[in-house]
Amino acid sequence: MKNFLLVLLLSVAYCSAFPAEPPKGNEKNDAKFAEEYLKRYYNLKIDIRQSRMKGGSPLIQKIKEMQQFLGLKVTGTLDSDTMEMMHQSRCGVTDVGEFNIFPGNKGWNKRDLTYRILNYTPDMPQSEVDQAIQRAFKVWSDVTPLTFTRIFEGISDIEISFAAQVHNDFYPFDGPHGTLAHAFAPSTGIGGDAHFDEDETWTSGSNGYNLFIVAAHEFGHSLGLYHSTDPSALMYPTYHFVEPSEFRLPEDDVNGIQSLYGARITPVEPTVPEKPSEPSTPSSCLPNTSFDAVTTLRGEILFFKEKTFWRQISSNSEVEHHLINTFWPSLPNNIHAAYEYQDGDQVRIFKGVKYWTLRGFEITADSPKSIYDLGFPRTVRRIDAAVYDTISKKTYFFVNDNYWSYDEKKQTMDSGFPKKIIDNFPGLTKIGAAFQKDKFLYFFDGHRQYEFSIAQKRVTRLLKNNSWIKCASIKANNLRKRFRY
Repeated sequence: MKNFLLVLLLSVAYCSAFPAEPPKGNEKNDAKFAEEYLKRYYNLKIDIRQSRMKGGSPLIQKIKEMQQFLGLKVTGTLDSDTMEMMHQSRCGVTDVGEFNIFPGNKGWNKRDLTYRILNYTPDMPQSEVDQAIQRAFKVWSDVTPLTFTRIFEGISDIEISFAAQVHNDFYPFDGPHGTLAHAFAPSTGIGGDAHFDEDETWTSGSNGYNLFIVAAHEFGHSLGLYHSTDPSALMYPTYHFVEPSEFRLPEDDVNGIQSLYGARITPVEPTVPEKPSEPSTPSSCLPNTSFDAVTTLRGEILFFKEKTFWRQISSNSEVEHHLINTFWPSLPNNIHAAYEYQDGDQVRIFKGVKYWTLRGFEITADSPKSIYDLGFPRTVRRIDAAVYDTISKKTYFFVNDNYWSYDEKKQTMDSGFPKKIIDNFPGLTKIGAAFQKDKFLYFFDGHRQYEFSIAQKRVTRLLKNNSWIKCASIKANNLRKRFRY
């Protein structure tokens, strides 16, 4: 058995018991909740009564520290955005540290690490747990020289377990929601180990908490990374679901882990170079295809998928297939959402917490910007889909099963949002891409497409995702001169 006491004195990654969902809407309850939160995650050394006696400076300082770290507006007060962030489910590791790695910790002094799964959650089949854990380690081994080998007997470098409440590491879990998991810094004994709260509901999908996403975050701590202040980073403290098949390790996390272990060196095998002007055969002709984003652009329709996009110039023209970076080198691949604001001759393209603006086919000089400039709360980490309705003159942003309404002329979010998608778009609960044509909105969810009548406020037709693309006439052509603007 590992030597807990020795390593607990050396490790700084831990979780403390913390009430996950106290009563809301009461100033006294909010103050007590905030006090506990700041003690657990920001090392607050004084309670509310003492802080009031001394002018409130220690408490205000910690509120400001928390607001600055999590990217909130720094007010020093328990405003609605701050309280909303405090109520988010999160990692149990504290947010105070040095240079995004554990203070005084330089990571493991070896590159071949072992792990062992001590027990399983009853929420998932064991095979799904094994797969989620293996995939979470692969997130880090893909960008570093590290290897992770599972063992079934003996003591491993990283031991993984599910436990509830008190679980023999002096840092008990807090019940459902609140703290989801915690991990310990690299060292002997308990160092590197990751514990997951069994009171949570663990899944391989979007219901409950996705084990792969949480495990990938915790293993970052197991390798020596601290929390990031970048809201788009995996190592940001709060939980946000990302479809595992779409997950790509953000640049901030890559830079952090490579600062400890260096980049992965992969032998280059001789291959026939792929011509950038000839994308591979479009997968849009497959019946079960899905798109990352869809938008109109000056009468055309653009369908984005991973590193490519299809361009439907008109209903009678050939469909062209292009690489995104051939036309827009500064745009990322695997974008999340896009929409056209016709009145402003703009197309906005979203990935994570950033968005880029196109005027015609040129990216504006001030791109990218933050989605928080549009009025989203800091709890939103990505936009699933967006569409501008030329009839209502509103832009609708879709995030999970919610949506926001944005006034383009006032450049502000409408009050009373978010609302549930199903409330105003009957028959729909989640939207992955969207665009408008004539008096209809077209919503994409997986391989399905829904034609939604704006006037009737109901789904009028169910279509295949690739119904707009004439597969037989697709022509791959990446020459910029084909754009006649």
